Amino acid sequence: MWEINRPSRLRAPRRTAQTGVFAVEFSLLLVVFFVFVFGVIEVARMMYIYNTLQEVTRRAANAAASADFSSNSALSTIKQNAVFRDSPGELLLASPVSDQSVRIDYLALNRAPDGSTSIVEIAKNALPSCNAQNRQTCMADPNALNCVRFVRARVCDPSNSTSCDAVGFQPLSLFVDLAVKLPTAPTIVPAESLGFLPGAAACL
Repeated sequence: MWEINRPSRLRAPRRTAQTGVFAVEFSLLLVVFFVFVFGVIEVARMMYIYNTLQEVTRRAANAAASADFSSNSALSTIKQNAVFRDSPGELLLASPVSDQSVRIDYLALNRAPDGSTSIVEIAKNALPSCNAQNRQTCMADPNALNCVRFVRARVCDPSNSTSCDAVGFQPLSLFVDLAVKLPTAPTIVPAESLGFLPGAAACL
């Protein structure tokens, strides 16, 4: 009886070892599977953000072309609406892009002595005091360096106000680390009324 029972006692450790190997292999495969799944989700989300940012700047530029550039409240509303919100906050599923990431610039059409033209950004301290003054400036000289002819909207890192640095992509999952910069998605449109109303009093 001792010799008959002996083989059955030797099989138990083998089953335990096989079970342990299977558990390790399954765990490794599970990790690879989750990394793949979350990677696909993050890439799809990144493509969504890429496409949406262009729509964000399009909405901002078109709205700013008809809004008073000297009104901070009007510009704040435009930026919030550009990221599909009616209050300050982030673009849906696109953290850290928010209304603060939307930057609106005003551009002049400079004419060089040789007749060539180029679009140049107007510094904030060089902008006309109001839209009525801008209208007068542009009527006197449409190529003046402080005549707003175009409006540009971009998506920039709000932590740097001196230049338009790209916003970094922020994955939702800890399994995926994508060191990618999002596009600034610039949109330039001709300036329209800029909020000017006929008969409005001229500013100082």
